[in-house]
Amino acid sequence: MAVKTQNYVRITGVRDNKFTEFEFSIDDPKLFVELILPFDQFKEFCDRNNVKHLSIEQCAEVEFDQLKWRNGDPSYEI
Repeated sequence: MAVKTQNYVRITGVRDNKFTEFEFSIDDPKLFVELILPFDQFKEFCDRNNVKHLSIEQCAEVEFDQLKWRNGDPSYEI
């Protein structure tokens, strides 16, 4: 039986008005790789990987998680 996963992207920037900078994750938006692709290839990447763009709330969770680790206290909670 195949396990269904959800792929996510979070756009983090645009470079030289032709590249999309983004984070790609599988199942857990807090665990991601940073990638950069030309606009057309980014759209194709999203279509091929059936991605879901992170909501504002999910983006905030990812940012907060990164902040906890940067400040050396992964146990910190709001």
